[in-house]
Amino acid sequence: MLTSLRLTNFGVVDEAALELGAGLTALTGETGAGKTMIVSGLGHLLGARGDAGIVRRGADRAVVEGRWEVPAGVADRVAELGGQLDDAELITLRQVSAQGRSRAVVGGAGVPVATLAQVTGEVATIHGQSGQIRLSTQERQRELLDAHAQPAELPRYRADFAERREAAARLHDLEAEAMARAREADMLRFGLDEIAAVDPRPGEDTELAAEQTRLLDLDELRTLAETAHELLSGSETDFDQAGAVGLAGQARKSLVTLADRDGAADALSARATELSMLAADLAADVAGYLDDLVADPLRLESVTGRRAELAGLTRKYGATVEEVLAWAESSSARLLELDGSDEQIAVLRARIADLDVSLAADAAAISAARRKAADALAEAVRGELAALAMPHAQLRFAVTPVPAGPHGADRIELLFAANPGSEPAPLGKVASGGELSRVRLALEVVLAGDDAGHTFVFDEVDAGVGGAVGLEIGRRLQRLAQANQVIVVTHLAQVAAFADAHFVVAKADDGQVTTSGVRALADDERTAELARMMGGHAESETGLRHAAELLERARRSER
Repeated sequence: MLTSLRLTNFGVVDEAALELGAGLTALTGETGAGKTMIVSGLGHLLGARGDAGIVRRGADRAVVEGRWEVPAGVADRVAELGGQLDDAELITLRQVSAQGRSRAVVGGAGVPVATLAQVTGEVATIHGQSGQIRLSTQERQRELLDAHAQPAELPRYRADFAERREAAARLHDLEAEAMARAREADMLRFGLDEIAAVDPRPGEDTELAAEQTRLLDLDELRTLAETAHELLSGSETDFDQAGAVGLAGQARKSLVTLADRDGAADALSARATELSMLAADLAADVAGYLDDLVADPLRLESVTGRRAELAGLTRKYGATVEEVLAWAESSSARLLELDGSDEQIAVLRARIADLDVSLAADAAAISAARRKAADALAEAVRGELAALAMPHAQLRFAVTPVPAGPHGADRIELLFAANPGSEPAPLGKVASGGELSRVRLALEVVLAGDDAGHTFVFDEVDAGVGGAVGLEIGRRLQRLAQANQVIVVTHLAQVAAFADAHFVVAKADDGQVTTSGVRALADDERTAELARMMGGHAESETGLRHAAELLERARRSER
């Protein structure tokens, strides 16, 4: 329920505040006073498109704020958005700048306008001229019939239909890509087989490159090693040419003798001994290295061939053996995925078949529920239309089989004829604006029990009707307000008389800017306002007497 509404710089409204309660609230005022601005402001809280044109001239922004009593489900949704209630009430705000930028707030949390609309749409509905137009659509007519029929299978049907649509799209993609997958799988298998045949190991290419270089440079390596060995061990042909090992040994002997005579040379003797040992070890190692430098043409041929095999892989699958092995790992996983596509196709086909059976059964049950509810709802609405001065109106819901869709396998069409002898035709094509208003009101009254606690706003529900019909519209709104909050913008005193609360929208002109304000009327003020609405003379004794009688009549009707 909407407990308060505040508008600031909205259209012709400078500042307006309404404290609202349960039951029926009427908004009245002279033509052009700004009544529709109140509805428009509420519409912006329900997600209506905002633009700079609604900002009052000279202001930098228009602001609409609403406070709501909301059910637990809506409160939970607000919490999910990061908002919170204020004293158990939800505060929503919509702001539009003079540049046309829009901002929405739900429970203190900034949200997109579409999210604001989703939240407030759970608790309030506006019925204006656009609502009449929507009533003419088959979609809205189906929604109304389902609201009355409430087929238990419909939620499951919608979920299954969405799943089937997704599964069918996936199956189509898999089947359409079957040839491409087969080609890709063949390519991957060829590559994996080629790699498996070579069977490379990590780092093998680097090791073989180093070994091949050693085998190719063998002669030069021997020359260098022999030179080093001769310098270390001495020449085998010239005994006078001592090597480093011999020279180091001689130096060691001299320093050992020196240390025997002078203790200060002990460190030098030790270092000479170490040098002599290191030189001997190095000479031995160089000799061992020379022994290993044996020409091996067969090994060189083997290494060269192996490197050629690895090069064949690195040209196709990666710059190094590690990259080739990584390609093989990812390709194996991809091949498993491709090979599993056939299994996926079989699974999807089976699931679609199961869903088709379930959908057909649920669609049949939904259709049966709709046909059963169609006659009852139409009969109840015809009774309401008779009370709204349309005693001969014919109205029925045509439920026609069609191929299954997201909402079942029916086309729902509301057929209407205002006069006897006329063949019922689609409502949107044959009903006038006033007739649409009354059909819409009749439907809401009948369905009110299915939507208790909702806030309904009616704008121009009495368009095109006279005083007698206005009384019946007032009674129906009063009945709807027994379980819901109803706000009606009306120009008929016969409707406003049934209100539990009455607000008047008045305009003032300072010579430059016209502004509108809203104020609640006391009981004695209501009589004057109703008299103005009936005849335009709030001071007329006759008008005041008629207005008082009208109020009394409405109160007796309430009792």
